[in-house]
Amino acid sequence: MTRTLITPPDHTKAIGAYSPGVKVSLEGKSLLFISGQVASDENGKAIGPGDPALQTEYVFQKIRAVLKEAGGDLEDLASVVIYVKSVGDFPAISGVRNKYLATARPSSTLVEVSRMALDEILVEISGVAVVPR
Repeated sequence: MTRTLITPPDHTKAIGAYSPGVKVSLEGKSLLFISGQVASDENGKAIGPGDPALQTEYVFQKIRAVLKEAGGDLEDLASVVIYVKSVGDFPAISGVRNKYLATARPSSTLVEVSRMALDEILVEISGVAVVPR
C-alpha cells in the first residue's frame, strides 16, 4: 500500500495538518480520501455567504478538482459526508448534490453541526473515492 497526498494547483492553503486528498494505492486501484471541502478561495475567504446552493456548487467543483488531480472524477466517489450548519438548508444543498452525483450515487451521510471553520460557511463535504492507479 502506498499513500500520496493530493493538493490541486490554486487550492485553498491548509490551515492545519491535513491534505485535500489522500490517495491509497491497492491492486490496480487507489482509495482517495477527500478532506472536508468548503466554499473558500485560495486565500481562505468564504464564497457565497448566505447562499447554501452556491456554496455547494463551489464545494463540488473543489471535490472534482481533487479527484481530477488524483486521476478520477465524481463518478468515482464511493461515499460522501455532508456537514450543514442548518438542516433547513438541505433542500438547496440536496438539489445541487443530486445534480453532481446523479450517476455516482455514493453512500451519503448528512450531519448538522453548530459551527464551521469560518462563520460564513454553511456546508462542508468530505468523501472517499476509488480511482484508477
